[in-house]
Amino acid sequence: MPEYREKLWASPAPYVATALVIPASILVFAPISMPAGIIIAACLYAACVLTLVLTSPVVQVKDGTLTAGKARIATDLVGAAAAFEGAEATLERGRRLDARAWLLIRGWVGPVVRIPIEDATDPAPYWLVSTRHPQKLAAAINGSRRPASSD
Repeated sequence: MPEYREKLWASPAPYVATALVIPASILVFAPISMPAGIIIAACLYAACVLTLVLTSPVVQVKDGTLTAGKARIATDLVGAAAAFEGAEATLERGRRLDARAWLLIRGWVGPVVRIPIEDATDPAPYWLVSTRHPQKLAAAINGSRRPASSD
């Protein structure tokens, strides 16, 4: 069975944007104590970076199970996964999006994989998952699905 694992790390932009906490906190605490302002600024930025790192979800296909963040589903309960990049991925996340779909989308990861759900008891028609390697993820999902039984 093919395996796939990817951690959806944030791009550099959120790290740069959260760095604005440094001058803001120094500005607030400088009238009280400049060393305290610098220490608090460093601690706040470290907390922001730690939050970005710890909340980065993992997308994984292993042992017949697809894991996307905290959600898990057996690959024999999904249909053929389709990879989308560029303008097609934008349409999948926008105009083509079904409101009932389960999403694991990160704004800093453009490509997505659409995974149809074939479980009749699941209210979501499909999962839409961000990935930097859509072809590899779709191939891993499709390769780990059990072929339909022929009686």
